[in-house]
Amino acid sequence: HFEAAQAFFQEHGYGEVAMKFDPEKEADRHVHRENNLASMLDVLLSWRGQDLHLSAGAIPSVRVDNEIRRLSLPALKPAEIEQMIYAILTPEQRRHFKEHLVLDFAFSLHGIGRFRCNLYRQRNSVAFTARHVSEDIPSAEELGLPDFLRDYALKNQGLLLITGPNGHGKSTTLACLVDMINRERRANIITIEDPVEFTHQHKNSNVNQREVGTDTLSFADGLRHIFWQNPDVIVIGEMRDHESISIALTAAETGHLVLGTLHSGNTTAAVDRIVDAFPANQQQQVRAQLAESLLLVLSQRLLKRADGSGRVLAWEKMATSLRVRNAIREGKVHQLRGMMQANVDELVPIDWTLADLVAAGKVKYEEAVKFSDNLTYLNELLKVRGAFR
Repeated sequence: HFEAAQAFFQEHGYGEVAMKFDPEKEADRHVHRENNLASMLDVLLSWRGQDLHLSAGAIPSVRVDNEIRRLSLPALKPAEIEQMIYAILTPEQRRHFKEHLVLDFAFSLHGIGRFRCNLYRQRNSVAFTARHVSEDIPSAEELGLPDFLRDYALKNQGLLLITGPNGHGKSTTLACLVDMINRERRANIITIEDPVEFTHQHKNSNVNQREVGTDTLSFADGLRHIFWQNPDVIVIGEMRDHESISIALTAAETGHLVLGTLHSGNTTAAVDRIVDAFPANQQQQVRAQLAESLLLVLSQRLLKRADGSGRVLAWEKMATSLRVRNAIREGKVHQLRGMMQANVDELVPIDWTLADLVAAGKVKYEEAVKFSDNLTYLNELLKVRGAFR
């Protein structure tokens, strides 16, 4: 019965309870298992996938064009995953994971590439996700970014936000903008990231990259002392809490360019999320700060290409203007969504770029519908472009 129980727990994700497995001791004796991880990451690249997923009791899988696909491998046991992943962690990362039960980190495999990873626990076992990060920072043209973005990225002062869900290229767009500034300005750029994904060389600018957990305790902690570091440009990998957002707004008001990412469904939701991060008695002040400092919110989505060759960018724009500033200051951001169909320069709805992609044959109509904000409006735009069936 004991042997049967051992087998059951190993198979179903409770190996550490039944086997008293100590991953910190075992990892050093099984470093060769990194080769298994390397081969799976190689498949991730060869399939042009976005993420590799490893979970106990599940067959390893890769996300390709937003769909999960299984590898031709057996399901992994808890001990196998722990041995495999602990082999690539530093002692400090192992300690952090043991204490916090979750770990964000990045690492490189020679001859394969660099990966952004998340390690977490589920059903008393370890689960792992890895996303490939290109070591070459893509250009704006390669990413399909709109031309106007460059003008905002090269401003001396203000707040520029890149928003959207996980896995839709926010970090890559942010890295592209940093590289643009690095090449075209002579500035002191300080980034706070969790983890550092793209590594920037010092070009015309200095780029000092600080990683949460390695170079600073948190986003907020890294930002508290940032003004003493004499930055011209501050890059916040993710604006997560009200303290980080507050410092970012102050920086944008006081002569700094601030770039950051935010998880939100669209451009106006990003403004609401920033305001809602603060207590009610502070929200009016935050609206006033945001109205004065905001340059641009770009919300983005990645859609499957019609020919199956990868993904293509669709975006929504909300840029500063008198009407945008007034709406933010007065707490009437929701009214801007209705104005987006009025074809004004500072407000471009995602349906506009979706219609362009469908009309150009880059995206199928069925794919565009999944990301549409207003299907009736999308259909009207397609009729105007002569692309509606």
